[in-house]
Amino acid sequence: MPTLSVKRVYEEPSPRDGMRVLVDRLWPRGLTKEKAAVDLWLKEIAPSPTLRTWFDHREDRFDAFAEKYRHELEHNPAVAELRALVKKRKVTMLYGAHDPAINHAVVLQAWLAA
Repeated sequence: MPTLSVKRVYEEPSPRDGMRVLVDRLWPRGLTKEKAAVDLWLKEIAPSPTLRTWFDHREDRFDAFAEKYRHELEHNPAVAELRALVKKRKVTMLYGAHDPAINHAVVLQAWLAA
C-alpha cells in the first residue's frame, strides 16, 4: 500500500523514500539537483508567497499558518497531482525548513491523510 512521508531535503536520500517530491516554492539553499535527488518539484503546492512571508517560521504563528494553509490547499489544483502520485507509489515530500515539526510539509501530510 502506498504511503506518504515527509523528510528534510538536506537529509541523505534513501531507496526507502520512494518518489521524492520537493514541496517548497523556493529551491533549497546550497543544494545541487544531484545531491537533492528530487524526482518532482511540485512548487505549486507550497504556501503562497504572502502566507510564507507572513509565517516566517515563527512558532507563535504556526497554528494560524496551518489553518490558512489548509484553506489554500482546498483551492489548489496541485493537490490532485500529489494525491494521484500517492495512490500509485510511496512518496516522500521534501522540505527545506529547519524545524521538523513547524513547517508546511507536516500540515500538508496531515491534511492529505484526513
